[in-house]
Amino acid sequence: METSELLKKVRQIEIKTRGLSQNIFAGQYHSAFKGRGMAFSEVREYSFGDDTRDIDWNVTARYSKPYVKVFEEERELTLMLLIDVSGSKDFGTRGSMKKDMATEIAATLAFSAMQNNDKIGVIFFSDKIEKFIPPQKGKKHILYIIRELIDFQPTNTKTDIEQVLQYLTNVLKKRSTAFLLSDYIDGHDYQHALTIANRKHDVVAIQIYDERETEMPDVGLMKIHDAELGNEKWIDTSSKQVRKSYRQWWNDRQTEMLNGFQKSRVDAVSIRTDEDYVTALLNLFHKRA
Repeated sequence: METSELLKKVRQIEIKTRGLSQNIFAGQYHSAFKGRGMAFSEVREYSFGDDTRDIDWNVTARYSKPYVKVFEEERELTLMLLIDVSGSKDFGTRGSMKKDMATEIAATLAFSAMQNNDKIGVIFFSDKIEKFIPPQKGKKHILYIIRELIDFQPTNTKTDIEQVLQYLTNVLKKRSTAFLLSDYIDGHDYQHALTIANRKHDVVAIQIYDERETEMPDVGLMKIHDAELGNEKWIDTSSKQVRKSYRQWWNDRQTEMLNGFQKSRVDAVSIRTDEDYVTALLNLFHKRA
């Protein structure tokens, strides 16, 4: 992507997602991921979006304006974005491409973290670690992350969620909140790695998928291209048995994935590319608050 086009795209993403983080997710992020019962540190003046449960009423009464309690962990929370950049990310038939939705969701979470003075880091992964951006604070850092989200080109096309979870566990010594954004189309067993990672960190799974992935259309002979494996083959989609078998595969796969999240005690949300991710994220936040 040319530099001018890239900068324009970054600006568009910044305007939309920063507005969401300030106007819609203000306060929700804090209550969902900061936790309760942390060590009290100090007080500061109330800012729009602060959790009203943190108001220090004694100090507020003394100075006749609202003050909130600041907890020690509030200053030190690290948000990690684990982004699947495998070949299947470029699929999309309605709404937007999976990659585009992942970019907007990741940018919204990053700006929400910035509002709370948190560090943000990123791990791009396929079936290997493609790039690690160490956690830092500030708008400049987030804009760099957004540029990478838009323009990053992976070297591999396959997916291995297990190895990115192992990398997170081994590389990040301090506890973090880690959002794993993927379509979760992965032939490897990542259950054990997910359980281990969620013990050390707070892992949140965000599945991004396309409506066309859930059911095969009846369009006769169709050439299928596997973006991750690079294979092509012809399928007779007019066959009811073929369509039924595919639908059953998808349903079984979703059930297995959701059961895995439940066993690992990982909060999760599935978002379709033609759906409103704002509503889905708010529901996730409310469930955790």
